[in-house]
Amino acid sequence: MSRRVLCLFMFCLFLRNVPALATCGSANCFLVTGTQEGVGASGILTVDLSYRYIPQTRRLSGTRDVSEVLTPKIDFESRVIEPDHHREIGTQNTLVEIDLAYGLTPRLTLAGSLPIINQRDHEHWDDVGIPGEEHFTRTDGSSGFRDVRLGARYAFLVKTKDILVGGLALKLPTGAYRLLDSEGAINEPTIQPGTGSTDVLASLHYAHQIVPMRFEYFLAGARRANGTNNLEYRFGDETLLNAGLSHKEGDRVTWSIQVNARRTERDRYLSQEVPSTGARFVNLTPGLRLDMATGGLTLYGFVQVPVYQYVNEVNLAPRTGLLLGISKAF
Repeated sequence: MSRRVLCLFMFCLFLRNVPALATCGSANCFLVTGTQEGVGASGILTVDLSYRYIPQTRRLSGTRDVSEVLTPKIDFESRVIEPDHHREIGTQNTLVEIDLAYGLTPRLTLAGSLPIINQRDHEHWDDVGIPGEEHFTRTDGSSGFRDVRLGARYAFLVKTKDILVGGLALKLPTGAYRLLDSEGAINEPTIQPGTGSTDVLASLHYAHQIVPMRFEYFLAGARRANGTNNLEYRFGDETLLNAGLSHKEGDRVTWSIQVNARRTERDRYLSQEVPSTGARFVNLTPGLRLDMATGGLTLYGFVQVPVYQYVNEVNLAPRTGLLLGISKAF
């Protein structure tokens, strides 16, 4: 398999540095893009700029749609979990990220992710059930630089039609995680740009080329083990499974379809399980990639459509998400 094919088929190493679904809701596209990360030729730098928009407004209890979602507040100042404190309305997630990958050897690539924009516009009813205190607010969202990820990928198997790539990375606590809400208290963990913890991410990606039909399929899996921050909050570990098929039409256009599954475990605060955290999602994701004629430039877009969603207790879940990007090799 040529080096060009190696660059095109690679695993999107886990969740783009955003916390998983939790009490106030956050979301992200979890899918294989074929551009952000992989193994490339020695001395080649690949720069990828991506934009993600994920509206998180579906109210769920388990798998059922409900009219009301009450979730707890993490009161870091009093060191307690206050049940049924928020009546959730929705979160609009807008994310922009720069991914860098440098081929150190033909099989080893170093990579980093710089999440430059993280905008979460959040609406909820606060202090639910407290006479004279319950009120609507849309000012408790956040924006800011998120957590940086640094890692490497290695091609364990490279054959004419097959490739197997493993990845290992650290997510570093570079994003703010103590921003205050409209009442002057530390905001909810999943609204913060960062998590405050150092996390370990591992992935494995296999792709096979079907010649001469110009089809390729892939199977991928990833796992993130999260640490505990110094507020004694720990986001639940996450597992991804992805499978997909792509077909190249002519020299420039490649369409693809993939199934993406994600499981997140419960968050913990002061070693206690946090209610309304943890979920299981399955999405169906069609995509299109355009390789420009010159300059090593690639444009791509994906639409991520939920087909199965389950949350513990009650919570918000994402609706259809959009991912757009541009990638260039130097």
